[in-house]
Amino acid sequence: MRLNRKLGAILSFGALLAGACIFTQAQTPIGDKWWPSRWGAEDQRGAANLMTPERALRAARLIRKGQVYQLGRIYEHGMPLPGKRHFSLTIPGSPTDGPSGQNRIVSHDEMFSGEIGQVGTQLDGLGHVGVRWKGEDYFYNGFRRSEFGNAYGLRKLGAENIGVFFTRGVLLDVAGYKSVQRLEPGYTITAEDLEGALRVQQMEIQQGDAVFIHTGHGQLWMKDNATYGSGEPGIGREAAKWLIQHDIVLVGADTWGIEVVPTEDPDRPFEIHQWLLVRHGIYNLENLDLAALAGDQAYEFAFIFAPLRLRGATGSPGNPIAVR
Repeated sequence: MRLNRKLGAILSFGALLAGACIFTQAQTPIGDKWWPSRWGAEDQRGAANLMTPERALRAARLIRKGQVYQLGRIYEHGMPLPGKRHFSLTIPGSPTDGPSGQNRIVSHDEMFSGEIGQVGTQLDGLGHVGVRWKGEDYFYNGFRRSEFGNAYGLRKLGAENIGVFFTRGVLLDVAGYKSVQRLEPGYTITAEDLEGALRVQQMEIQQGDAVFIHTGHGQLWMKDNATYGSGEPGIGREAAKWLIQHDIVLVGADTWGIEVVPTEDPDRPFEIHQWLLVRHGIYNLENLDLAALAGDQAYEFAFIFAPLRLRGATGSPGNPIAVR
């Protein structure tokens, strides 16, 4: 009997050890394996699947005043651009065409050059960020770059898959909650900050919401671009996990990267991008103008945004709007 017990204990320990080895092998640089997606192994929309007809109707019922807020920045020369990204718009001749016909019509066209999905107000698509693991680059739903990467547009996870955002939007005025005009670059927004702002605003977050964080950092846009781009206040790990647990579709902010910069761990840059986009298919909407919403205390609204249907693009520009 004792021998059997000892043998059973040894076998149990061996099984536990084997399980631990398997678990360790399954780990990636950003945690355990995250695929297949809850929406299926071939899904390319991520959290956009949470936007149902019922939630669109719920958002529509929030429109009572007919007040429209433009949340997008003007795309223009001199706007803050990270790294070596660039923006250029030119008119090739004035007029570009004409005059033509008896009515002597003339017209203007423009030429654009730049990272169209990743300058100015920008939606990060699910093909924007991935993680390298065991010699492969993995993205949302476990799609590997070796299978879909292409210099002329991604063959999976392109912006054309996202669809239209029409859902309830919630503004969390963290700057207001902290009684400051602007949070300083490097300030880590915590889960308590988010909960505190909700408590003061008497709001709650619901599944499928688009959540926007007002930090006040946006007041530097085109006024002090050097400080704007030097770092930013943003969510830390704790706040990111809190948002993920609330099963939202999108996180937006008046900053260029949503998460705090400098990062909490200098050895893990922009890890929250990986948590949101790669692991959970939650979109980032960056470089927003949230000042008017915060000033009017417009904390709940219908959020509407139609990303450009750019096949294979890593993201989309645009002018998202809030309506209440």
